[in-house]
Amino acid sequence: MNDANKSMKNKICIVTGATSGIGKETAKALANKGAFVIVVGRNVNRCISTVKSIKRATNSTRIDYVCSDLSDLNQVRSLADTLKKKHNRIDVLVNNAGAYFKSQRHESVDGYEMTLALNYLSPFLLTTLLIDLLEKSKQARIINVSSGAHLEGTIDIDDFQSKHNYNGFNAYAQSKLALVLFTYELARRLTNSHITVNAVNPGLVATNFGKNNGWLRFYIRRLLKRHEISPQEGARTLIYLATSLEAANISGGYFENNKQVKSSETSYDETFAKQLWEVTEGLVNIS
Repeated sequence: MNDANKSMKNKICIVTGATSGIGKETAKALANKGAFVIVVGRNVNRCISTVKSIKRATNSTRIDYVCSDLSDLNQVRSLADTLKKKHNRIDVLVNNAGAYFKSQRHESVDGYEMTLALNYLSPFLLTTLLIDLLEKSKQARIINVSSGAHLEGTIDIDDFQSKHNYNGFNAYAQSKLALVLFTYELARRLTNSHITVNAVNPGLVATNFGKNNGWLRFYIRRLLKRHEISPQEGARTLIYLATSLEAANISGGYFENNKQVKSSETSYDETFAKQLWEVTEGLVNIS
């Protein structure tokens, strides 16, 4: 790593779901640019292995990890507490962790539908808990990893937990739409602050995500008429939003291939976004 490449020198960056796929590639790229990177994953051995791998690849020693199962909201709170004890600010928060459950409805330890808990409630809670650390950065950036599947998403507040007629793709699409709505509402609430927040569609990435659920890839490929891309390609827009000068003052956007594009019509409904925010605050017990 040469000095010319240290554009993120001394920046403190958190990447969730960083032990594989686009999360790992994003963490590696940030480390290679000189950032202090905290890898978040749910398996301690994979966290340790990832840290060692990134250190070897980047010649950086400024890599750390925190092990946390983000489907458990108590562990999300513990993660936030750990980060507050170790760091006096956060410059970049990448909410990347997510999952898809095809055939059967699962519940988290908190009793919430698992897709919703991991893909939406977790980043909502973690981001909210870390806002004070983000505010201490001179220019903080939040990146929420959504999906093109959100275009097919609908949200029924009365059945937000998908208790009736569960469908894996519908639950996944709902969670990713909720994440875009959260992104836009948070951006409005952070107007005139030095924190930006944007959502990303990384594309159909060839990773371990949904490896036992080939149907999801088939469905999204048919929906978006796209082929799978590598994790390095999938991480490109995340890295762009985290590091580029062009994106420094852009907030409340939805990005694909380093460009801001239009998201679903529902995602721009400000009244519904406020209602969803209030419902979510109740679910995660925060105000």
